[in-house]
Amino acid sequence: MILSKLVGKRVKETPKDAITQSHIFLLRGGYIRPISTGIYSLLPLARRITRKIETIIREEMNRIDGQEILMSVAQPAELWEESNRYQTVGAELLRFTDRNGKKMVLGMTHEEVVSAIVRSEINSYKQLPSMVYQLQTKYRDEARPRAGLLRVREFTMKDAYSFHTSKEDLNEYYYRCHEAYERIFRRIGLSDFVSIQSDSGMMGGAVAHEFMAVAECGEDTIFISEDGNYKANREVATTSLKFEKEEMQPLEKVATPGTTTIEEVAGFLDVKTSQTGKAVFYSDQDGNLIFVVIRGDFEVNEIKLCNHIKASEIEFATEEQVKEIGAVPGYASPMNINTEQVRIVFDPSAVESSNLVVGANESGFHFRNFNFERDMANLKDRVEIVDIANVREGDPDPVNGSPLQMKRGIEIGNIFQLGTKYSETMGCNYLNPNGKAELVVMGCYGIGVERGMASVIEQNFDQYGPIWPFAIAPFEVHICALNTNKEGVGELAEKLYRELQDAGIEVLFDDRNEKAGFAFNDADLIGIPYRLIISPKNKQENKIEFKTRDNSRKEMFDIEETVGRVVDIIKEARQKAASI
Repeated sequence: MILSKLVGKRVKETPKDAITQSHIFLLRGGYIRPISTGIYSLLPLARRITRKIETIIREEMNRIDGQEILMSVAQPAELWEESNRYQTVGAELLRFTDRNGKKMVLGMTHEEVVSAIVRSEINSYKQLPSMVYQLQTKYRDEARPRAGLLRVREFTMKDAYSFHTSKEDLNEYYYRCHEAYERIFRRIGLSDFVSIQSDSGMMGGAVAHEFMAVAECGEDTIFISEDGNYKANREVATTSLKFEKEEMQPLEKVATPGTTTIEEVAGFLDVKTSQTGKAVFYSDQDGNLIFVVIRGDFEVNEIKLCNHIKASEIEFATEEQVKEIGAVPGYASPMNINTEQVRIVFDPSAVESSNLVVGANESGFHFRNFNFERDMANLKDRVEIVDIANVREGDPDPVNGSPLQMKRGIEIGNIFQLGTKYSETMGCNYLNPNGKAELVVMGCYGIGVERGMASVIEQNFDQYGPIWPFAIAPFEVHICALNTNKEGVGELAEKLYRELQDAGIEVLFDDRNEKAGFAFNDADLIGIPYRLIISPKNKQENKIEFKTRDNSRKEMFDIEETVGRVVDIIKEARQKAASI
């Protein structure tokens, strides 16, 4: 490829709405262009990279006996009604009606379609286990697209689905796929990623893991123990934190005028926030009121809470809802309220701590020395005690008790043990050896292709642009020809370009005769691993400069030996990339 014909211009200025390194360099380098909020076109450089990522994914899926299929993006709503997700999935599922009045959706995932295929094509235990996968466009009507390709509305996903006769068989295959994912991420050039326990969310199932690329720009918060034996997303992370019991003190009502927040009441009474109890009110999707009590120095983990109360979504309750049960906003506690109209959830931090300051359900007053065992004795049967707290950095991990480290991560893949969630609702059965119908047990496995490309940049860049790992680089060698109209530089560059192409090497040839600084800036933005620089001075000395994009290697080759040397380097790089 000659650079003068490459579609996708490079720009010097940083786009005003780009914050993450991947977003900045993908726009500046001419890889992608936005056509609407959260929707991008991939230009040739990006498409060459994503095709290589897709090739690696296919190789690893085939390695674990996957069979590639292709399912439709447009899906009939009736399939989603069968699985009960048409009603429960929110606005991120794009619903529409076709010209015949038929309700349709744009697929954000394909569990329903693949279940319809399975119930049609698999009917015997002899066909199991099996796995199918696809690389297909998905559409998620994301409310807040951000960071370029890291959070978009339209994207390419590799999704795979496995089918089994038992949970034990699923579990065995699940970890085969886990290993395949690790190979994929290493091969595409992610040097720092972790597999963590995660919430299964709308996908359902009992077991789920997310693969996170560690990066400062990541939206997800992950916790990792010092020895690495415990790793979890904030949504499901737990801790072995112990709460010290003190001698129980008498309950005392005290005046606390104008103190409606934890910080205000703690300051007014000269106590730590860890000596207070926080009251938080939520309303679920059906308008039911949930009263959460947690120690004042903790925050509610709303994912944990949703999972416990089996709510698809929650929001903060209104003051009117709070007042309806006899509680006073800003001064609320679970004492002296109408418990028939509310669901009360206590975090262990508020149950196991002693002598807390809590609201008195009277404006301007709090109670000192609240103790769950004594003060909630008459309501114990009404209270649900469950861990709904966010883990904090430094809290002891639940395995060995070592301090947890908090990091940011980009979700690059996820795997789920779906079990029979979709088989039950959609009638996916097989006949066992005795001819009896049993439910197919399912697993699900996803990787975002464009997000993978962006994540690689977040771990492989310098101030000038991306440094592409060899395996997914858009080209293998970049020829920079300077002053092509002098000393036969142009002719030599074209000859080298043809000979390297004939040797089967992917070459980008900068034929534009630009000034050195301009040419090198573009080369850095394109980020090809190996660079050959031809200039009048070098040619007079019978030399061609060879260097790597990461500046780890730089040397001069004799002109006559350049092709042979480069062919050997590329051959070695290919072998190394294939062996990761």
